[in-house]
Amino acid sequence: MTALIDINLVAEHNATHQSNLQADYDALGGMLARRGQDIEKLTTLAQTFAVALPSWGVGTGGTRFARFPGIGEPRNVFEKMEDCAVIHQLTHATPTVSLHFPWDKTTDPAALREVAGAYGLGFDTVNSNTFQDQASQAHSYKNGSLTANSPAVRAQAIAHNIECITLGRALGSKALTVWIGDGANFPGQHNLRSALERYLDSMRDIYAALPADWLVYIEHKLFEPAFYATTIADWGTSFACATELGPKAKCLVDLGHHAPNTNIEMIVARLAQFGKLGGFHFNDSKYGDDDLDSGSINPFQLFLIFNELADVALRDGAAFKPSHMLDQSHNVTDPIESLMSSAIEVQRAFIQSAIVERTALQYHQEQNDTLQSAQTLKHAFRTDVSPILAMARFRSAGAINPVDCYRSSGYRRLKAQQRPPKAGASSSGII
Repeated sequence: MTALIDINLVAEHNATHQSNLQADYDALGGMLARRGQDIEKLTTLAQTFAVALPSWGVGTGGTRFARFPGIGEPRNVFEKMEDCAVIHQLTHATPTVSLHFPWDKTTDPAALREVAGAYGLGFDTVNSNTFQDQASQAHSYKNGSLTANSPAVRAQAIAHNIECITLGRALGSKALTVWIGDGANFPGQHNLRSALERYLDSMRDIYAALPADWLVYIEHKLFEPAFYATTIADWGTSFACATELGPKAKCLVDLGHHAPNTNIEMIVARLAQFGKLGGFHFNDSKYGDDDLDSGSINPFQLFLIFNELADVALRDGAAFKPSHMLDQSHNVTDPIESLMSSAIEVQRAFIQSAIVERTALQYHQEQNDTLQSAQTLKHAFRTDVSPILAMARFRSAGAINPVDCYRSSGYRRLKAQQRPPKAGASSSGII
C-alpha cells in the first residue's frame, strides 16, 4: 500500500507517545475489568470500525455568502484520493470514499479504482447531483429535477442517476444515494401531492436500473433550497417512498437534516425496526443543516444514535449493516484535520455504545427505574475511551495522535506547492 505520510515519521511520532498511551490504556483496562469488560476485545472491535469519507469534504467549504479557499486544495478526483489516503493512513478508520457525480466524474474509472486501491481505499455509495445545473446539460433544474413538471427535465435527471449507477459499478460501489432539492418556496407554487407522485414515477425508473446487489438510499432534508415545502422533507416521507419502491430502497439519515430538537435516535430505531434504515451522513449542527464536524456540538446525541444501532445489532445480528459516511463542510479548518477528528468521534460513539451494560439497562427499564436507566447510559458515555481508539490506531500502523502527526509531516505545505490554484478546477467543497 502506498503511504503518503512517511511511515518512519509515523513510527517516530508513535514512539514519543507510546509510553503514555500504554499507561492510560492499562488504567482504563483495569477500570473496565472491574465492570466485567475486556479492553482487548473492545480494542479489536475498534479496529473493525469504518466510516466512508466524502470526496467533496476534502475541499474547503463555505457559506451562502462566500467561500475562502485553503491552500493545497485538491483540484480533481485523483488529488482527492491523495487526501483521503492520508486520512485513512493516520486513522485507519476510513477505508472507503463516497464520490459525487458529476463533480468526480472521470473518463477512466478503471484507472481511478486502481489508484485508490494502491492507497488502500475502496469506494462506498455514489451520489447523484440534480440540485445544480451543469454546463453541459440541456435543461435547467431551476424548477425541479425528479419532480419537475417538464418530462424532458425529469428524463434528464433520471438519466443522470442511471449514469451514476454505471460509474459506480465500474468503481466497485454497491449503492446510490439520491438527494434532491426539489420543492416550493411559496404556497401554491406546485401541487404538493402531484410533486411526490412525479418523484415516485422518476424513482421507479432509477430503481429498475439498479443491479441485483445494489441499494438506493433516499435522503431527506427538512428545508433548503425549498423553504416552504421540500418534497422529501422528513423520515416519514422517505420511509413511505422507500416502502413504495421496494426492498432495495432504504432511508438515509443525515444528522443535520431535521428540525431543531428532533429525536434523531428514535427515527433510527423506527427505521431499523421496519427494515428501512440504510445508513447515515454523520455531521453536527447547532441551528439547521450546518454540516459541522461530527461530535463538535452534541456528542451525546451521537452516542445515543450508536446506542440504538448497538441494540439493533444485538437483535438482527450480521444482517444489519448500515452505511456510515461523513458529510461535512469545513469552512475555517483544514479539511483533512476535521475529517480525521470526525472519524475518531464517530468511532468513539461506536465504542462507548459497546460498553453500555445492557443487562443492567434492560433490568432498570423493566423495573421502571427511570433514573438508573438514564444513568446506565450516562455511565458509558462519560467513560473516556480515547486510549482504546489510540491503541487501535497504533496496532493498525496508524498514528496515536493523527492531527499532530499530520501537522509535523508538512503535508499541507507540500500540497500548497504541488497544487497551485487553477481556474476552473474544483475542490468540491460544499457551499
